[in-house]
Amino acid sequence: MLPTEPAPPRPPATLTTRAIVVRHVAVFATFAVLAGTFWTNLFTIWGYTAVALLAGGAALACMVVVRPRWQRTRIPWSLVGYGALAVVSLAWSAYPSGTAATLLGAALCTILGLTLATCFAWPEVLRVLGRAVTWLLALSLLFELFVAAVLRHPLLPNFYAGDSADPPLLDYWSRELLFSGGRIQGISGNANLLAVVALLGIIVFGVRLAARREQHAAAGIAGPERRWTLILRLALSVAMFLLSFSTTILLAAVVTAVVLASALAIRRASGPAARTPVYLAIAGVAVVGAVVAVAFRTQLLGLLGKSPDLTGRLDIWATVWRLIEQRPVVGWGFSSPWAPWEPLFTDLVIRRGVRQLQAHNAWLDVWFQLGVVGLVLFAAVVLSMLTRTWFLAVDRPRVDLDAHRPYTALSLAPVLIAVSLVVQSVAESRLLIESGWVLLVLLVVKTKQEPAWPVTDTGGPAERASTPRRDHLSR
Repeated sequence: MLPTEPAPPRPPATLTTRAIVVRHVAVFATFAVLAGTFWTNLFTIWGYTAVALLAGGAALACMVVVRPRWQRTRIPWSLVGYGALAVVSLAWSAYPSGTAATLLGAALCTILGLTLATCFAWPEVLRVLGRAVTWLLALSLLFELFVAAVLRHPLLPNFYAGDSADPPLLDYWSRELLFSGGRIQGISGNANLLAVVALLGIIVFGVRLAARREQHAAAGIAGPERRWTLILRLALSVAMFLLSFSTTILLAAVVTAVVLASALAIRRASGPAARTPVYLAIAGVAVVGAVVAVAFRTQLLGLLGKSPDLTGRLDIWATVWRLIEQRPVVGWGFSSPWAPWEPLFTDLVIRRGVRQLQAHNAWLDVWFQLGVVGLVLFAAVVLSMLTRTWFLAVDRPRVDLDAHRPYTALSLAPVLIAVSLVVQSVAESRLLIESGWVLLVLLVVKTKQEPAWPVTDTGGPAERASTPRRDHLSR
């Protein structure tokens, strides 16, 4: 009889070559969509289009390689209905070429959102987001440092097509404000976009730091992530959030913090019956806060450096509302963002010499484009995202009869990201495009396909759900 030797140990599923390549590709694609207008400023709109196609194709390749399995009984039909209505709107669109072009962009973003939702477990999703955010914030800081310390003058985008002698202030890639205390814009050339990414970093790195003792199981790597690296990345996120100060994102951060406190209070409740008074208290605080905000809105806007017309948003909303009144049921046709070459949008809203390509309110934008039908579907999508991420955060991980598994700080991240997106949607339409749409698709699909946080047999988080169907990356 020939002697037998034990087979060499196999690496964990997330350390295989295929898994590492897929993860790096996902990080690149996520960075590409978070960077947004960086590619336009660097390569013009044609370079931006090429990068978008490359990122979308890379995300699609990940899905082909991983071949994730879908639970057909857990398809988010409200999201499917909204997407189908956007496509069908080509039939009555007042700007068919704009609808077709922006549908392509939406499809690429949807592919990336689906890739993150189906090819990675929750802890891996947070790691991919964290790496993409780190790259963007670090490059933004280096970029602003280069402009302020080396160039020492404001910088326009490459191949700028406007009047370079007297360009609008909003057209500058960087205004060279790092050392003067002004709002920096980062590689995206937009302070609001930089603040959005910084807030995402605060959420991701904050929960990962709180859960670092769990991450030897949750992160899918050998050993927990080093504490000091998470602290540095969290500090970078906070610093960039402050340097890119945005009133809208500040309000989103405040509401997100309130939701975090509420979720932690619900978690501390001893049982379902004990949650009722906590929910009532949360509702009471929300009502009082809303009343105070409305009653003292002028003073609050003054403290935040905002004009009573919300920096021109009231005029923009009035313009969009006049269009809604003309086609209230099915709208004018999908176009997120507004296609600048279409006659309807050429002079629709111009502020400070810059043509606006959004309604600065996602809900009005949806109503304008897809009518009340689209608005109802969109509301269903957002409501499903909020409710499922909330219960993912406040309910104990449960995939069997064990109802006493410990909470993980990581499960707070989805609801915090969801709330921040929804708050931003009141003053910006970013939820409908690029990184906003990617995160929306990710949260809606992921929470529908996997309503429970992944756990191990010992009760801790795992890199895969306990069901055997999730062994994608080890194939």
